[in-house]
Amino acid sequence: MTNISESAPTAAKTSNERLRSSLRKAANLTEVLGLAWFVPVLRLAAGAPPKEQLSALNRVLVIPLIGVLFFLFVWGVTAPRIQTSLGAIPGPVQVWEQAGNLWADHVREREKAAAFYERQDQRNAKLEAAGKPDKIKHRTYTGKPTYLDQIVTSLFTVSLGFIIATLVAVPLGITSGLSRTFNGALSPLIQIFKPVSPLAWLPIVTMIVSATYANPWSFMPKSLLVSAVTVTLCSLWPTLINTALGVASVDKDLMNVGRVLQLSTLKTVTKLVLPSSLPLIFTGLRLSLGVGWMVLIAAEMLAQNPGLGKFVWDEFQNGSSQSLAKIIVAVLTIGIIGFLLDRVMFALQNLCSHDSGR
Repeated sequence: MTNISESAPTAAKTSNERLRSSLRKAANLTEVLGLAWFVPVLRLAAGAPPKEQLSALNRVLVIPLIGVLFFLFVWGVTAPRIQTSLGAIPGPVQVWEQAGNLWADHVREREKAAAFYERQDQRNAKLEAAGKPDKIKHRTYTGKPTYLDQIVTSLFTVSLGFIIATLVAVPLGITSGLSRTFNGALSPLIQIFKPVSPLAWLPIVTMIVSATYANPWSFMPKSLLVSAVTVTLCSLWPTLINTALGVASVDKDLMNVGRVLQLSTLKTVTKLVLPSSLPLIFTGLRLSLGVGWMVLIAAEMLAQNPGLGKFVWDEFQNGSSQSLAKIIVAVLTIGIIGFLLDRVMFALQNLCSHDSGR
């Protein structure tokens, strides 16, 4: 009896320690992922000093939440007093209603697509049963893209442009950081082309893509490629500059060790240069992704590529009483997605390097 009664508290204590250990690990992972709002809550549950964690919770969650609520209050009070050609500026309630309508439109369009494919399958089954397989046809549903479809298109376009920009900028930046001669030759080109607006690049890119991309793939129409290349041309510069700066800032003693060990250029870059310059490279990548996301909206408007930019332009041209609220929904969506993209890059930066700077 004595052994059983003593083992019960010991087992409970062990279980509590495991739970606290799991909570501490979850807090560390959450911090790495850039989700600072949840870190104090998890650490508080893991047994960290309450005063310190409540202070952190107040700083990272309560104060920002108060700021958001104050903004919504000012928006709701002032918006009805501002009259435009489309009526009064919609407040938070009207914008929320239109967000719900856009979701409902998406659901209805998906139901139409499902019904279309169901009818097509039934028709093809009847033709096959009747011994007429040569008349069986498979068509793709061609309904209008919904708001969520346009979000996905914009994300695909900016990802394509960002990947191309990264593949171009990082090697050029490494070479520029390692070679003063190459850096001297590249620097004037960077200074000339870095300030060029996407509106100036777009006509040139459109003509080149139209001339060289004669047979477009079904999943990548010309307008999408035009937008992606425009994003590339405008977003590669921060990555290129920060990569060159990071490589040039690598400790000279570390480079001398590589020379003493007679490391090849490839090993020097992969074992010495890249690990040391990763924080600055990721800073450039975060800046490039932010620039690319901003550029994309303007490019989609002018290239008329399906996406959030075209959605905003179409609603502006539509001029209905609901258009302004839908445009504000798109503006908020663009901002939220931009924030989430930055958090993704921040998480990758923490996972790939020892730098934890915001």
